[in-house]
Amino acid sequence: MIIVGSGHAGLSVAAELSRSGLQPQRDFAVIDSNPGGQRSWAFRWSSMELLTEAGRSTVAGQHLTGDPYRRPSPREIEQHLLDVESSLGVTTMWGIRATGVERLGDGSTLLLSTNEGPVQTRNVVCATGAAARPRTPGWAVGAAVPGIMVHSADYHGPGQIPRGDVLVVGAGHSGQQIARELSSTHRVTLSSRPTYASAGRPIRRLVGRRRTDARGAAALSLDPEWAQLGIDVVSAAVAADGAHIVFDDGRRIAPQSIIFATGYRPADGWLPRRVLDATSGRGKRGTTGVPGLFVVGMPTYGSRDADTFAGARRDAISIARHIMKRP
Repeated sequence: MIIVGSGHAGLSVAAELSRSGLQPQRDFAVIDSNPGGQRSWAFRWSSMELLTEAGRSTVAGQHLTGDPYRRPSPREIEQHLLDVESSLGVTTMWGIRATGVERLGDGSTLLLSTNEGPVQTRNVVCATGAAARPRTPGWAVGAAVPGIMVHSADYHGPGQIPRGDVLVVGAGHSGQQIARELSSTHRVTLSSRPTYASAGRPIRRLVGRRRTDARGAAALSLDPEWAQLGIDVVSAAVAADGAHIVFDDGRRIAPQSIIFATGYRPADGWLPRRVLDATSGRGKRGTTGVPGLFVVGMPTYGSRDADTFAGARRDAISIARHIMKRP
């Protein structure tokens, strides 16, 4: 069998298969499209902090060391995954990208297409990530700013951003971190979309200090620090007219640069159309309508929190059980 993706979701499946008695490189293989043995964590900006606390950043049953309440950095997670990979005895085959998968006839064999050629196998696990492809709003194509426009995936730090006003689009976890960091060197405007339809309050009241919920995720609450930092919090950006960005309250500004902290799309485009078009798979724990094809780490195909460390492990346990029970 083949696990496509060597992030925390893919390694979670590898761990459960190992616990079931299967051996890596003999009974299953792990491939990943990233070159040079580096996961996406290695390319995040150095001052970034994860949304999940260290104590909840558990992969394959292995914990990060140190204060369990701190927010780990991407470099820590990258090293953690390397340590997990080594402890499992997994040798990831890097630079191999899955391009398609289909069932051969009515049998139990799948044909996995890759950039290195096709391979036949009984089971394929898609672990290519729910946050793999940077997403930008449609209006971005109409923006023409004198500085730079960059997605948070390619943000490296204040030194990368030219002098002048900066618009950060998206007030989620990454957007807030970037806005805070840039506020010491740039004049920052943070564009936030309301998270509560019936809020009926100024938008700046919906952007603020993190508080941890039952899942260990961060929620937004009132925080007075934005004005103290000199950050102007505005409503949602909805259009671009050349150098001017238009917001849903009619306001217009002309920033020097724009950073899009607008999230990601999953890397599931290589899955069969029948799987992509199927209704939500929540409750199915990563199974699909194609026998032998599984998806881990994506809420659309698994549990609601499938993209978290804990959620991916729960789905990985279920997937491993299905694989071991297949005739």
